[in-house]
Amino acid sequence: MTTMGEKRVSEAVQVTCAQCGTTAEDVPLTWISSVERGRTLYYCDRCARDNLRSIEARLDQAWW
Repeated sequence: MTTMGEKRVSEAVQVTCAQCGTTAEDVPLTWISSVERGRTLYYCDRCARDNLRSIEARLDQAWW
């Protein structure tokens, strides 16, 4: 039984890093997500580390 707002995912979802194109099954815990212009984008751990200051400053990806 799930509560309101809780989602169950029965299938693994493939995600792609918006920066380098790396793919992974499901969203690894080391990846980060960002909502830009209404779209949820995911970044792998390497791209997240390389651009951490820009991400924390909430700069658009174009400025990285």
